[in-house]
Amino acid sequence: MTSQQPDVLVIGAGVSGLTTAICLAEAGRDVTVAAAQQPPRVTSAAAGAIWGPHLVETGERVARWGGVTLARLTDLAADPATGVHLASGIAASASGWSDPFDWVTALDSALPCDPAELPAGFAAGWRLTAPVISMSVYLGYLLARLERAGAAVREAEFGSLDQAAGLTGAPVIVNCSGIGANRLVPDPDVTPVRGQAVVTENPGLSEFFVGEDPGDVRYYFPHGDIAVLGGTEEAGDWSLEPDPATAERILSRCAAVEPRLRGAAVRAHRVGLRPVRPSVRLEAESLDGGRLLVHNYGHGGAGVTLSWGCALDVAAAVLA
Repeated sequence: MTSQQPDVLVIGAGVSGLTTAICLAEAGRDVTVAAAQQPPRVTSAAAGAIWGPHLVETGERVARWGGVTLARLTDLAADPATGVHLASGIAASASGWSDPFDWVTALDSALPCDPAELPAGFAAGWRLTAPVISMSVYLGYLLARLERAGAAVREAEFGSLDQAAGLTGAPVIVNCSGIGANRLVPDPDVTPVRGQAVVTENPGLSEFFVGEDPGDVRYYFPHGDIAVLGGTEEAGDWSLEPDPATAERILSRCAAVEPRLRGAAVRAHRVGLRPVRPSVRLEAESLDGGRLLVHNYGHGGAGVTLSWGCALDVAAAVLA
């Protein structure tokens, strides 16, 4: 792939791949990131995004990864150039409280909503402050930080992990291929949950909203002069093409919560495939010749939320 072999080849340039590469490069390793799609053409770029585990396993390790990442994102919010800021808003449920939003209890700021604060159709909710991330800005920040650490980012497409291993002499390969792991590993346990979002002008919003409906989710996140509205959870759908009818439905449902969004000019449409798996795969295996392959994928809708915690665990395994 290159004439100069790195210490570590990271496959994937989404938020997990870039964060993992940063942790390794800043620890002194010579790192190359190789990916068929690079920002902004990655799943991570389609996210809203807010800190909070979603469509991912529950348990101690996810809580730990999420806690580490929450602390990192909170620190990054002090620098506007990162695209991270601390925002207040409401997380609500139409059917009473349920698992997808239990993450709010990890936030010290979370307090139960007064029923009068809830939009029509929602039965319970919490008011909270959490890191909200403008993904286009944040991915640019990660790329710039990676470049400062001396790492290289290359465009490369592999038919399989075996092929990737055959094209590089790097002693360590880290697989952060996201939804691509379905084909590259191959791992049929990785399946897409399609998410579609609409980017509009911001009509003056400063607070976010995340609402759980039965089998669905709606949200809006203000990012300066734009707002990101969503969303959908379409299991098994591999389409990356925005659906006009779905976009209209997103706009209508978000405007029902926040009337100022009614008639807001549409700037763009986004689609991403969340790499959902029964459990996150973060483990190492040996390759021929004594080389190491470390997997870091299957984060579902929590790629940003778990990114620093998982990346630091990968780095610890590689540096050991």
